[in-house]
Amino acid sequence: MTEIVVGVVFGGQNTEYDVSCRSAVSVLDNLDRGRFRAVPVRIGQDGAWHVATVAEFPAELDADQLVALTSNDVSTRAASMAAAIEALGSVDVVFPVLHGALGEDGTVAGLLDLLGVPYVGAGVLAGATGMDKEITKALLKAEGIAVADGLVLRDPEDTVTDVERKRLGLPVFVKPASGGSSVGVTRVTDWADLDQAVATAFAGDTKVLVEPAVPGREIDIAVLEHPDGRVEAGPPLEILMDAHRHHFFSATAKYRDGSTKFGIPAPVDADTGWYLADAAVRAFRALGCAGLIRVDFFVHAGANGVTEVVLNEVNTMPGLTSVSQFPAAWRAAGVPYTELLGILIDTALARRTAPTG
Repeated sequence: MTEIVVGVVFGGQNTEYDVSCRSAVSVLDNLDRGRFRAVPVRIGQDGAWHVATVAEFPAELDADQLVALTSNDVSTRAASMAAAIEALGSVDVVFPVLHGALGEDGTVAGLLDLLGVPYVGAGVLAGATGMDKEITKALLKAEGIAVADGLVLRDPEDTVTDVERKRLGLPVFVKPASGGSSVGVTRVTDWADLDQAVATAFAGDTKVLVEPAVPGREIDIAVLEHPDGRVEAGPPLEILMDAHRHHFFSATAKYRDGSTKFGIPAPVDADTGWYLADAAVRAFRALGCAGLIRVDFFVHAGANGVTEVVLNEVNTMPGLTSVSQFPAAWRAAGVPYTELLGILIDTALARRTAPTG
């Protein structure tokens, strides 16, 4: 069998740098070394690119040890990027394990399109659309999928009027429109705390969402595209948190607190399970995604006991750490992590001549 060279790109100039590094360590550790040879490429938080070797990434390497390059000189960054582009131009496929702005948002996908190198995951348009929660919800609402309510603040000086506060009620969640991993998200239970929450969200984005808390269970669906073009929804995964420790699935609950568990498959009735899977696949197709996506829902009993499902958000490159939902869902479905990575890479290669979207 011919060895396939995979460029694993990770890091990035954003607040999710450490999560991306942790995801990349998991990917590198679980690649089938009998089929694939990895070329790790790290983007530092300062924008410098660094081509490394797999030997630099043992399985237990802490992301904090992946110190970013320190030069802020534009010419130095450009030179490092040119070297990385040369390296990526010689690989068979790229796995961009990137979360957040200047990576997951279609920017790196555009670069790879220009190089003509196939890659895992969303193309330019789907990446940009999927990162922007306002645009994502508008498109999916037009698709007939119920989405979380809310409003958008486009300037740090914008405010939530008394009429809007009455409509939204408390608590509300304030979040960056294009953030991920729950970074910059604040749960507000008193309107007196709103301004600080808005300032926190604006520190990481140019647009902020204010959304009412949606009651119910948090259930995620992992969607996987196969090399033959088949798109499949994994089993429903329920987020089970210690309510005494966390009021929502924060960054701490996700990555630094072992009390959070996943229920797979989540106990839902057959009709709800079918709807979750169908809505997740419809979201994948409506956004023009490729390879994978994770779709997060709230599920609760509405009027007359009828189950209501609300889509919260999507993630076109979900976390791939050892504790992340996407690999956990497929592992429960009988697809080990190493096999899952192989499917994603094979799908990217199979889409080599297809439009990226």
